[in-house]
Amino acid sequence: MNESAAAAARRIGSACDGRVPRVALLLGSGWSPLAAALVPRVELDYAELPGFPALAVGGHVGRVRVGTLHGAEVLLLSGRKHAYEDGDPRAMKGAVQALAAAGVTTLLQTNAAGSLDPAMPAGRLMLLSDHLNLVQASPLVGERDDRRFVDMAAAYDPALAALARQAARQAGVTLHEGVYAWVLGPQFETPAEIRMLQRLGAQAVGMSTVPETILARHAGLRVLALSMITNMGCGLAAESLSHAHTLAGAARAADDAARLMAALLPMLESAA
Repeated sequence: MNESAAAAARRIGSACDGRVPRVALLLGSGWSPLAAALVPRVELDYAELPGFPALAVGGHVGRVRVGTLHGAEVLLLSGRKHAYEDGDPRAMKGAVQALAAAGVTTLLQTNAAGSLDPAMPAGRLMLLSDHLNLVQASPLVGERDDRRFVDMAAAYDPALAALARQAARQAGVTLHEGVYAWVLGPQFETPAEIRMLQRLGAQAVGMSTVPETILARHAGLRVLALSMITNMGCGLAAESLSHAHTLAGAARAADDAARLMAALLPMLESAA
């Protein structure tokens, strides 16, 4: 861990009076209504925290908020920096390392994704069982010790995944499950690329999450990840894809996302 991450961890710890939640929630595109539901006791802009990125994508505001969400104490990160912004998969490295140093033990990631499965239309939620790093880029390049050789056999914690399934049943929410394919973007995929991803065994595709999962596992954090399905992959439906379309599609899953989180977050807090 570098000094900027350590400094950010101290800043977070001080702002929280030493009471840093064990669960961190990273909000991706479409998940911002959860931030409005949080009752905060601490708010810090990314700009106040050494090593945290500057954000430039709509819906990603760049703020750390600590408080109560659906009855659980969480550290909420509103937004991530994507590798497509400057080609660097290490964009969230300082933030993830700071979380671990501050005392977080579990990272719940969220994202918006395109569906590759006709049985999983827009408006549904998907639990990540695994991922495909199609970019074949790593945020651990440059690390100097053997911890960089991270075992990714259980990148998405099986015990936490079981809690997510239990929470979905309790909330009455349909929760799909599948493999998430990470592509660099920012352009959307072609129909041929969508067919390729289907043949590789992916159920959803997006432009985030995988670098942060690698960073989190390197830092010793347990990871759970959820995709909000906002559209069908190119060529699978008659729709024109754009970032605005992604955000609009997210509204169709907002109610299910809120109900799932209301059941899931207390479970994660108890397990952390």
